[in-house]
Order: sequence, then C-alpha cells, then structure tokens
Amino acid sequence: MAQAIELSAEQAHTPPQARGRHGSPWTGLWAVVGKEMADHLSSVRMQILEALILLTAIGVVYAVMQSVRQTVSQDQFVFLRLFTTARDPFPAFVGFLSFLAPLIAIAISFDAINGEFSRRTMSRVLAQPIYRDALLLGKFLAGLFTLSLVLTAIWLLIMGMGILGLGLPPSGEEVARSLIFLVATIFYGGIWLALGMVFSIIFRQPATAALAGLAVWLFFTIFWSMITSLAARTISPVTYGLPEEILRQLQVEQAISRISPNTLYVEATLGILNPAVRSFGILLPSQLEGAIVGAPLPFMQSVLLMWPQLTGLIAATILLFALAYVLFQRQEIRA
Repeated sequence: MAQAIELSAEQAHTPPQARGRHGSPWTGLWAVVGKEMADHLSSVRMQILEALILLTAIGVVYAVMQSVRQTVSQDQFVFLRLFTTARDPFPAFVGFLSFLAPLIAIAISFDAINGEFSRRTMSRVLAQPIYRDALLLGKFLAGLFTLSLVLTAIWLLIMGMGILGLGLPPSGEEVARSLIFLVATIFYGGIWLALGMVFSIIFRQPATAALAGLAVWLFFTIFWSMITSLAARTISPVTYGLPEEILRQLQVEQAISRISPNTLYVEATLGILNPAVRSFGILLPSQLEGAIVGAPLPFMQSVLLMWPQLTGLIAATILLFALAYVLFQRQEIRA
C-alpha cells in the first residue's frame, strides 16, 4: 500500500506534458465536484449561514413590501425596489448581500486545501486517478455551484414573495435585470471564494486562513475608502482650487476605489437595478444633453453601463483562481 501511495504521489508531480499517456488531467473532476457539494450542503456551518440569509431576506422584503405597495401603479420597476429599497431598521437587500456573500464564500473555501492536509487525506485523494488540476478545479467549482445555488434560491424567494405580496408578475425587463444582478453577485462571491482558496493553500492552519480572508474583507470594507481618499490627495493635490484640479482628484479617487471588489459590485448592482442611473461618479452637464432627467435607461444601455464592472468581477475571480492553481501546483505533497 505504501508503494502504491508513493507511486500516486509521483504521478501527482507528473508534468502536464506527460499526462496524456496516463489519461486526461481532468479525470475525476465531477466526482470531486459532487462530493464537495454534498459536504458543503450538509455541513452545519453552511446550514447556519443559509438560515441567516433566509431570515434576512424574509425580513428585508417584508419590511420593504409595506412601502412598495403604495407605488405599484406609479412605478414601472416595482420589483427592482425589493432589492434596492431600504426601510428602518433594515437596509437594502443589496447592502445585506454585499456584507454576507463574502462571509459565505470564505466559510466555504478557507479549509478547502489545508483541511485535506490536517486530516491527512490529501495523499489518499491523489492516490486515486485524480490529478491536482481536477482536485483544485473541482473544489472551486463545487464552492461556486454551492454559492450559486444558495443565491438563486434566495432570488427565487424574493421574486415569489413579491408576486404574492404585490399581486402582479414581474415584467420581462425586471426579470432580466434581476438575473444579471444575480450573476454579478455570484462572481462577487467568487472573488472571495478564490481568495479563500489562495489562503487555504498558503497557510496550513484553517483558522489562520479564515482570519486572513476575513482581514482582507474587512480591509476593503472599512479601510479602503479612507486609503483611496488619502491616495487621491497625494497623487493629484488641489493647489489652486480650480475646477479642473478638483475634477482630476475625484477621477483619481474613483479609479483607485475600483480596485476594491466591493466598489465594483456596488456600481454593477446600482447600474442594473436602478434604470435611472446614467453614469457612475461625476455626471457632467454635457453628458445630460438630450436626456430627460430621471427617465429610465433602456435595458441594453444599462448593461453596457455596468459591463466594465461585471467584467472586472469575473476577471478578478479568474485571476485569483489562477494564483491558487500556480501555488497548489508548486506545493510539495508527501505520502
């Protein structure tokens, strides 16, 4: 048995160019996805997080429903208000998701790799006809599918409560806008999922990986806005108080703030769920020429407006997973 495990460990170090003789590097991918999804959905921590989001969604939508009912006949996008309207003591549901989605993603992925080492099961897993590529990608896809399943269930719950509470179905444009919002939320969570996997590879202790992920999340949530303001004043100071200097400083601050996935997510959701939004940041009078102030943008124009932010969320997810892939491939695994 020891010789078989040593042989499989050597196979795990086989370069990609030589794997064609032994089979596809993605052999066993869907077996890993199925097993990891079953573990995620049946774990106690996931059930606690699901219950928390479920109660939050019901409470927020129920509170918002009381005020939205009064504008059903006047509002063209009344269903979108269920996601964006805040009513004391509840914030908007989008705000809750921007807070809870990273926590769910980090909770799913902080022990994805180092948990296998702490249980001493990594060499046993790789003793099967499963390559490192399939193992890492399977764990990432399982986490992303689990996150997507939870968020889709919450989205369906909100739409169903809206239909029952308002007494009318959503329009096709409202469904399309809310679906794109759902995709943006999934990839926003995917960034934190991939980051959690990076820390799970770097740190051998799951607690350390979890704390590192939460520290990065808190950094971007609380401190990044302060840093962007200071950086903008340093890079582009206002010397004479001219409008051009103030405008340049605000543009630099906006560009730096978009490094944060929180900013990208907020702008993407604002652009797709609020059809009246025509620009992010400063809106110059020349940009309003020929436009009716307050008139909703067509659906495709809203998609084009938030497309760079959505692309940034997807690109950040892919880049972080690529970093995790490189780190995992270079890691030594012994029987």
